[in-house]
Order: sequence, then structure tokens, then C-alpha cells
Amino acid sequence: MHRSHHCAQLTKSDLGATVSLLGWVDSIRDHGGIIFVDLRDRKGITQVKFDSSLREQAAHLKDESVIGISGKVEVRPADMVNKNLPTGEVEVDATELEVHNISDTPPFPLDDAGGDKVNEDLRLTYRYLDLRRPKMRKNLLVRHKATKSIRDYFDGQEFIEVETPALFKSTPEGAREYLVPSRIHPGQFYALSQSPQQFKQILMVAGVEKYFQIARCFRDEDLRADRQMEFTQVDVEASFVTREDIYALFEGMLKKLWQDVLGTDIQTPFLRLAFQDAMNRFGVDKPDMRFGLELADFTETFRTSGFKVFASTATSGGAVKALNAKGLADLTQGEIAKLEETAKSLGAKGLAFIKVEGGEWKSPIVKFFSAAEKAALTERLGIAEGDMVFFAAAPWEKACAILGRIRLEAAQLLVKRGKLTIRPDDWKFLWVIDFPLMSYDEERGAYAATHHPFTAPVPEDAALLNSDPKKVRGQHYDVVLNGMELGGGSIRIHQPALQKKVFEDVLKIPADVVESRFGYLLKAFTYGAPPHGGIAFGLDRMVALLCGTTSIRDVIAFPKTQKGQDLMAQSPTPVTPKQLKELHIATVMPE
Repeated sequence: MHRSHHCAQLTKSDLGATVSLLGWVDSIRDHGGIIFVDLRDRKGITQVKFDSSLREQAAHLKDESVIGISGKVEVRPADMVNKNLPTGEVEVDATELEVHNISDTPPFPLDDAGGDKVNEDLRLTYRYLDLRRPKMRKNLLVRHKATKSIRDYFDGQEFIEVETPALFKSTPEGAREYLVPSRIHPGQFYALSQSPQQFKQILMVAGVEKYFQIARCFRDEDLRADRQMEFTQVDVEASFVTREDIYALFEGMLKKLWQDVLGTDIQTPFLRLAFQDAMNRFGVDKPDMRFGLELADFTETFRTSGFKVFASTATSGGAVKALNAKGLADLTQGEIAKLEETAKSLGAKGLAFIKVEGGEWKSPIVKFFSAAEKAALTERLGIAEGDMVFFAAAPWEKACAILGRIRLEAAQLLVKRGKLTIRPDDWKFLWVIDFPLMSYDEERGAYAATHHPFTAPVPEDAALLNSDPKKVRGQHYDVVLNGMELGGGSIRIHQPALQKKVFEDVLKIPADVVESRFGYLLKAFTYGAPPHGGIAFGLDRMVALLCGTTSIRDVIAFPKTQKGQDLMAQSPTPVTPKQLKELHIATVMPE
């Protein structure tokens, strides 16, 4: 049977026409002498009526069975019109029924309300059924539209899409890799590409100038709602660009993407915030800007305080930070305990606070504060009746991180009480810039690249690489939306001498290791590497935001569980001894 129309296409203008439809049985209703079937395909639903000779055959159908029908389009009786469907005024009086497959009873409801209540592991085990749900079909369509919009944008900007290898070499200084043993070269391994970073820089040396790719990447990391072991990123690199060029390019891409998919006009240019300011004000380098609750620094205020915990932190080079969660003095003891556990999980010994109730400051630490310290807190935090003030005293970055997390949890508690509104469609984009190029790894006793070792220093800071690498800012930038990092990139080092210096003198990578891992890149740079830079965006995260879901598993057709399993295909699995022998490897099971 050949399909003449899809199941969302028929209207009163088709009355009297003979049509053929193909799809799944969405529901069956037996009204005595007549059976009604809602027939569904990926476009929508049409009601089909079976009477006379076809009634007995239709009676054997079950939900989710696959059928084809032919018949005449008729108007529905007035009391059966469904105004919620595009086809709700008509039905097809079937004259032919072709049964392709009778379905078993699905293990869970395939409507959105019922499916959302089901354990995710069951949904992933029967992913082919889960993807029949309207919400999941919509998510796949949004992903398709987003990918098409991105490709169209970069094509319009004269970028060339180039595929880079998935099988790369091991670079163990990065995230944990997936290793692939070589059958042809015993004892040697490929690594699945974590990113096309080095290949796209080589493409700049090759004169491509404008490259992009919807790239599949792999990292053997612990999984969570916004992370999968295999993921997709929008990967871009361009020659002869500055940071300003990159900002304009990607603001244009995101503006087009939000317009194409949601019909929403986002405002450009985006706000820019230096890393130092983001940490000081919000306690995190990917701040959610949809609400205030900003942190304030009181290190100098408490440097000579009678409260020894704050004073000793200030005099030893740490920071004393405070946050006024306005209107949150009605916290329960259980809620306070949970916030304290959050603080402790980030390295705090506890969570000092002041609760303002009945005109009093209630806290065991208030008795140590001077009148001047109380006045400074009141003035700068705007403390009033009903407020809850939290403190963190620790090394600067830790103090920021502790209150940054408390800020987010306090906001959710305010939302729960109806005292704060955070809309998911309030799109607050920003660039976080001026990251430190290097951070000091206390465990290793050496510097590590904050972003990656290919990031160029800010020109005016480059001289400090010799004397004080921690003070060098990198030409690194992140795009953040509503507390989620969408992507990040940088202007790259393109001079071989500077790149070698970063590897060997700053990061202290032995020269022979540099040569074995990056020798080909350094050699390529000696043949006329242009200035270049780029960025990579997480496609899965962007689509999740566009779909209004918090988990990227909802926008990936066949994701892994948090334990890294494919429950549908039952992967991973053991392999045969013969396969292992061909690869010249043996497995040793943990005790």
C-alpha cells in the first residue's frame, strides 16, 4: 500500500477523496458496531473508522501495531470533532486494511505523562519505544533543526566542513581516554579523539582558513546529566582572527539558532565578565545571571576582627566572603543542615550564618563582631528583617566556590517559597573572559594549563611567563547561558618557539615527551602557521536547553546510562579469547 498523505495532513478540503495512510495504532475504541482507531505517524494523528466487513479484522488490532489503510475522507459528527488535532474535523472510512505487524503490549505508557513517570533505565532498555513518545520525537526534531541551522550559518560565513579522524594518538595529560588496540601493530594503541583540537590547528597551517565540523568526541569520564562518554560538539577554527572576531561570529550563530528553532530573538552583543569578577560576584566561572544574590568581599573588614576564624583567614592571604539570601530567614533546621553539608563537601569546616528575625541578628558568631563590622555588613549587604546571611572564610577560590554553590541552592529555596522567579526561557548569555592561563597544581608541584596548552597568552602578559605564570591571562573565552557552559575556546599559540616554551619551561614537560606527543604540530608551525583561534560548543547541551530539559540523555537518540551502559543493546560485553588473541592483549579482572 502506498501512502498518499501523512496523518496530520487531512482537512475538510479533502472530503470525498480516497486516501491511503500508514502508521502505528495510537489507540482503539470499540463503539459496538464500529471500531475507531487513532492512526499515528511522525507527523500526527488521523481518526480511522472501521465498520461492516473490516470491523472483525480491526478488532484484532492492538496499540502500537503497524498498519496501512485506504478509505474515503468524511466529516466527523459534530459531537466527535477534536479541536486539539489539525485533522480533528474529519475521519477516514476505511475500505482496506493491511496489517504489517501486531505489537506486543508496551512495558510502559507511550504518552508523555505516563512515560515521564517511568524509571529511566526501563525507558533506555526499550529506547525504540521511548522515542515514539511525542516529547522525545520533538527533541530529535529540535536537534535536527539546530544542526541544520548551524551548518547553514557557517556555510553562509564561507566555512568549510572537514571531517577529522576519530582514531588519534594517546595524549594522557588530558582527560581519560578510550584506547583502541592495534591488531597490525602489536602492543600499540590508538585513542578515540577527545577533540579535533590539534587537527583543526593543522588545518589552519594547511591554509583552510575557515573550518567547522559537527564532531563526535569521546572521553572516559564519569557520567552525569550534562555529560556523556561520547558526545557531539560544534567545532570551529579560523585564521587571522581576534577575540572580537570570535565573539561576533558566535553571537551571530547563537542568534540565528535561537531564531530558527524557537522563533526567539536573543539580544547581542552578549555581556562580558572577567573570570576574576565572575568568581568574586557569583562564586563560579559559569554564573546564572537570571537572578542577583551576589557575593561580597569582607576580607579587609575582618582583618583585625575579634572573630579569630575570619581574622586569621584574612591575615594568612585568604578571603572572607558573604552572601545575603534576602527573605530566607524562614529556613528550617533540616534545610540549614543540608546547606552546611554542601559547604563541607567543598572543603568548608562548616557554614557560618546570621538569621535576621524579630529585629535581632541570631547567630553564635555575632557576639564577636564589632559595631563597625556590623555596620559594614548592613550597609553593603542591605541586611533587613527576614534575611539570611551566609559566610565563607577560606583561600580565595575555595571561599568563592563555597558561597557560589550556596547561592544556587539558596535561589532554589527562594523559588520553592515563591519569593524568587527564575524562568527557563529567560536567556542570559554572557562571555566569561580573561581566565588565568595557568593554575598551580599543588599535588604535582607544577603548573597546569587552565584551558589547554595551546592557548595564547594575552600579549601584554606574555613577559610574565618567565617570572610569574599565575598572573598571565589567557586569550580564552567561554560562552555561558543560565549557569551552563555552552562552549569555550581561545586564540591559539602559532609560534613554534612560544609553544615549545610553554610545554617545556612552564608546564615542565620533558623535551623527549614533547617531541613524541606534539613534535608533528611543532614541526608544522615552522612552515608558516597563521595566527588562528576557535571554539567548541557542546551540541547536546545547547539542544537540551532549547528543549527545556536538564539531561542531555533526553536529546541523544541512544545515550548511555550513568554507569556507561547501553541497556537496549546490553553493551559493554565481554569478547572472545580469539578476539583478544588477535589484538595481542589479555585482560586482568579486578579482585
